[in-house]
Amino acid sequence: MSTRSRGLRIPEDLEREIERVGEERGQSWSSAAVELLSEAVRMRRAPGVVFADGPAGRRAVVVGTGIDVWEVIAAWRQGGEDYEELGRNFSWLSDAQLRAALGYYALYPEEVDARLERERRWTAERVRRELPFAAPHGKRT
Repeated sequence: MSTRSRGLRIPEDLEREIERVGEERGQSWSSAAVELLSEAVRMRRAPGVVFADGPAGRRAVVVGTGIDVWEVIAAWRQGGEDYEELGRNFSWLSDAQLRAALGYYALYPEEVDARLERERRWTAERVRRELPFAAPHGKRT
C-alpha cells in the first residue's frame, strides 16, 4: 500500500484522543490516526459493522453480536451461498445484521478472504503442535 502525506487540521481534543488511542495500542500518532480513519470509512460504507479487539487483533464484527464478519461469510459459503440457509444457521440474527456482514464482504472481500484462509490453516495437527496446552492430557484427579 502506498502512502501520501497530507496536511490535516483537526481540533485539539481529537488530536489528544488519537494520541491516547496510539499510546494504548503502542502505535505512533500517525498509525493510530490511519487505523481510526480506515475503520470509520469502512463503518460508514457498511452500516451494521463495527470493529473490535480480539486475540487476532482488530476485526470487523456484526454490531450487537460479537460475531465476526468472517464467521458469517464462512457459514454462508458452507451453505452454498444460500441466504435462507444462512438465516437458519444464524436464526438469532436479524435480516439487517446478516445483510450487514454480506455487504461488508462485498466491499472488502480481500480482507475477509485473507482471514478465512488464516482460519483454514488451523488444522487439528497445527493446534496440537503450536498450542499443546489446549489438548487434553488425560484425566484430572
